[in-house]
Amino acid sequence: MVGYPEALTDPSYRGQILVLTYPLIGNYGVPSSTETDEHGLPTYFESGEIHIAGLVVSSYSWEHSHWAARQSLSEWLVEKQVPGMYGVDTRALTKKIREIGALLGNIVVVSSEGPPNSIPESQITTFSDPNARNLVAEVSTKSINVYGSSNSPSVIAYDCGMKYNIIRCLVDVHKVKLTVVPFDYDLEKNPSNIEWEGLFLSNGPGDPTMCPQTIKSIQYALNLDPPRPIFGICLGNQLLSLAAGAKTYKLKYGNRGMNQPCIDLRTGRCYITPQNHGFAVDSNSLPAMWKPLFINANDLTNEGIVHTDRPFFSVQFHPEASGGPLDTAFLFDKFVGHVRKISQPLVLQDGLAYQRQTVKKVLLVGSGGLSIGQAGEFDYSGSQCIKALKEEGIEVVLINPNIATVQTSTEKNEVTPGADKVYFLPIRPHVVMDIIAKEKPDGIIVSMGGQTALNVGVELWKTGQLQKAGVKVLGTQIDAIEATEDREIFSQKLQEIGESIALSYSANNVEEALEAARKIGYPVLVRAAFALGGLGSGFAENDAELKDLASKAFTVSSQILIDQDLRGWKELEYEVVRDSSDNCITVCNMENFDPLGVHTGDSIVVAPSQTLTNREFFMLRKTALKVVRHLGIVGECNIQYALNPKSEKYCIIEVNARLSRSSALASKATGYPLAYVATKLALGRDLVSIRNSITKTTTACFEPSLDYCVLKMPRWDLKKFNRVSNKLGSSMLSVGEVMSIGRSFEEVIQKACRMVNPSLDGLEGIDSNLTDDEIPLEEQIAVPTDTRLFAVQRALEEGWGVDKVYEHTKIDKWFLSKLENIARMRKACKDCGDVEKLFAENGTDRMRSLKMAGFSDQQVRSDLYNFFDTIRTCSETYPHLFCYCWSIDRSLHKLNTATGRNCKSKSYQKVPRSNTMCETNRYVGSRISC
Repeated sequence: MVGYPEALTDPSYRGQILVLTYPLIGNYGVPSSTETDEHGLPTYFESGEIHIAGLVVSSYSWEHSHWAARQSLSEWLVEKQVPGMYGVDTRALTKKIREIGALLGNIVVVSSEGPPNSIPESQITTFSDPNARNLVAEVSTKSINVYGSSNSPSVIAYDCGMKYNIIRCLVDVHKVKLTVVPFDYDLEKNPSNIEWEGLFLSNGPGDPTMCPQTIKSIQYALNLDPPRPIFGICLGNQLLSLAAGAKTYKLKYGNRGMNQPCIDLRTGRCYITPQNHGFAVDSNSLPAMWKPLFINANDLTNEGIVHTDRPFFSVQFHPEASGGPLDTAFLFDKFVGHVRKISQPLVLQDGLAYQRQTVKKVLLVGSGGLSIGQAGEFDYSGSQCIKALKEEGIEVVLINPNIATVQTSTEKNEVTPGADKVYFLPIRPHVVMDIIAKEKPDGIIVSMGGQTALNVGVELWKTGQLQKAGVKVLGTQIDAIEATEDREIFSQKLQEIGESIALSYSANNVEEALEAARKIGYPVLVRAAFALGGLGSGFAENDAELKDLASKAFTVSSQILIDQDLRGWKELEYEVVRDSSDNCITVCNMENFDPLGVHTGDSIVVAPSQTLTNREFFMLRKTALKVVRHLGIVGECNIQYALNPKSEKYCIIEVNARLSRSSALASKATGYPLAYVATKLALGRDLVSIRNSITKTTTACFEPSLDYCVLKMPRWDLKKFNRVSNKLGSSMLSVGEVMSIGRSFEEVIQKACRMVNPSLDGLEGIDSNLTDDEIPLEEQIAVPTDTRLFAVQRALEEGWGVDKVYEHTKIDKWFLSKLENIARMRKACKDCGDVEKLFAENGTDRMRSLKMAGFSDQQVRSDLYNFFDTIRTCSETYPHLFCYCWSIDRSLHKLNTATGRNCKSKSYQKVPRSNTMCETNRYVGSRISC
């Protein structure tokens, strides 16, 4: 749940202890509570107060970073006198609630002056049941309010706890005159003589049977002739059902959160919806002329009703969202259309779900030879693809030149069934056509082998060879692929739907490139079109640099792209899945640690995004779905954004109409098998019918919600080569990457450091031995390199502060504050210098804090007992001797005894390992030679 300010002010949560499992609570602070819109409503909140009884989270970020933040979440809760607690295992709590059902609970505060067992028995055994209260009466307006008085038509809205975004949707978007009345307003008597042409029933908390006055007024409206349109949301769905004569019941634990899949029974389409309700409508009790409109794709409970003859309908979810996705906002169009007496189109299934691909043999094009930009990630996607094809009884022919891969292995089992035939041949157009001529496949899949496979597929289609051979391209069609690869076509496609890319021009020669750069203005990004891993790209500051870069880029592509320089903006990515029936979901979103300017393959990436508000998260998600649908992609793709760190302005960088490195990361991070599902969709299956690979019972048409963080950290081997620059830019240089999983950002980045470099105990700056004393620290952190992270950490350890480091790096302050937390905790360990001192007070809490921040036992020990202190002592005692340290690769390094770091001089004489060894009990296993 990304939108905690919206959730806490949602009246539907009245009286509840709200448990948030999303791992970013407090990250972006709380926006202004005094800023209002044209209606006088708070811009960023859903009501005028916090409605929850208490807040429980797993981890809380004391540091926040966002341009719209005005205070921290903690300060806001204190100001509103709402209790909150963190450090709770919300995963265990969630499991308990799912097993037992919704529970009553107390948050009991122990006095700091008394012992832990001093809680009065009455506070432990006495619970307040919010369902026993008339919560609607507590949150409903006490007066009649009119919004959009100059608009037309006129609609009455019953406020049972109405969210402010509903008012904005009806008044601002649909230009309705909205009169909001209390929940108990007598519509039949209409004492205020309100003129109305439509009736809206809002969301709200609690048991719907506690609103008899509202139900009576709805019954009056239902019996009017001619009928006036009625539309209900959430509680409004239950109230309309009760007024029609149906029954409601209490769910075991309710449907809550922002990712509930609901199926439209008119079309079979599935939508991701935000929900918060503990009661549901009994579909079996609906009277004649009433039918279910939506059902939940997981538990099949009712999610909406509709009258078969009159303009009455309602839904259990929140089309207005805030927070959450706006996928079903079209329901407001339908309601207002009825009110305006506009004939509504008949909505029916399109029948695409029955048009299955009839293929018996498929040629799967794998990646080219293993290299930077195409490696193990495409082995993963290809293996998943083969598994999905074999489940459908399809013969699989694979072309892949890589012998040491899973998909080409001769060992076959249920997990990796393997292809029927494997050709260890290069991925070239004429080679693929030779195989097609021999094997005569019905279809070909080119989206699982990266850019190499995609380029071959495009060329064979454009030359007509695939059509002539009668081979169908499965999944995303070549026209859509070309639209994403050709910058001019891509820009035109985005303009058709009101979206834009960064200012960009294509060029076919150096002169055109110079002209494009002058139009945009230097600096510019030069990229080769149809290139692998950003090959041949870079930033040019002037004409001379542009000519040099353009000449190199034209060696790998016939077309180059000149793009606007957006370095310093946030870089984000969404993994999107779409089927032929137009069901569309975002499986995972990711945020780069480094600002734009570093290739994603060379950047630290974290999932889910950590610094986006609800508005930003779902703004980019909405755009992703719109773009993917307009391009006509079927299967999996990813879309990359640049987001201004000081506003909500964004632009689209690119769309990859294929499985990519990020797809493999997203699959493993979320447990959602993207390549497997994309293959099923390529064969004509729809997302709703495919089963969730983990539960085996629920649908695959869902968006995973993570209660943990996942971090990808690249690995480079640049030091193996002399005269090779370690500067990172738009061209990918990493040769591998690691993925770490944990409950907090500090934990995952420390784990990743240990995996990338086994000689490190965690994220270290000075002690990492990876920074250079001869280069100013300002320069080391300002220029992206393979060691910049450790230079940044060193700056924080030396007391630079987050603001100063941000000015040099433009890395988001939230990320920097987490690195500073690690630096402070390391310093605390070093200052203690002894395990007894460190844990003398609050020992359990201190150890828990260290572990939650990703500190290993070895790391705590090395920080407590500094090995280099012993070296310095030896140096002071025997100044005529040099000190050496054996590293993990058994080589000997001369040490600077003043700093405890490697000397740069190579002119020393190595001493035999048999020399006198000084051992220290304080740093077990470490040895020095003197």
